[in-house]
Amino acid sequence: MNQFVYKRAETKEELQQILNLQDVNAKPSLSNETLKTEGFVSVKHSFDVLKRMNDACPHVIVTHKGNVIGYALCMLNAFRNDVPALIPMFDYMDRIIASKNLSNLHYLIMGQICIDKEYRRQGIFKKLYYFFKDELESDFDAVITEVNSKNTRSSEAHRAVGFNLLDAHTEAGEDWELIIWKWL
Repeated sequence: MNQFVYKRAETKEELQQILNLQDVNAKPSLSNETLKTEGFVSVKHSFDVLKRMNDACPHVIVTHKGNVIGYALCMLNAFRNDVPALIPMFDYMDRIIASKNLSNLHYLIMGQICIDKEYRRQGIFKKLYYFFKDELESDFDAVITEVNSKNTRSSEAHRAVGFNLLDAHTEAGEDWELIIWKWL
């Protein structure tokens, strides 16, 4: 029987397992075919940044037999300068939020979401996001993230959960979708 446990990250071991899963699914680590069919993560975090983010707002994880097999990173605006690759996203997001009169929205950034390849197509992505919402909706009105347009698997999965397109743009030669899931 598959026993999946959805919870908030608590230990250094869980954080290290998040980084291990991130490494395996990072864009440079994958073949072109895998990039198209399985998706990818665009950013790799340092342990220090991941831990500080977790201390401020614990990440959401799913474990199987004690091992992290999926994660959804909670990223507060306070960490906008701690991951240099994400600074353009934050700057762009600020402009779009202001232009759409969403400045009063109290939102959280989905720092990244990933499910271990061996556990995909079992509904874990959707259940992880619903657990994420259940855990955080009392403190936030919405979650915002950005998905690489080439990552069609991720884009479709986010839409299936309830995300809507805020805007699309090109940054450093890559096309991106800025998406939001409002919880109000």
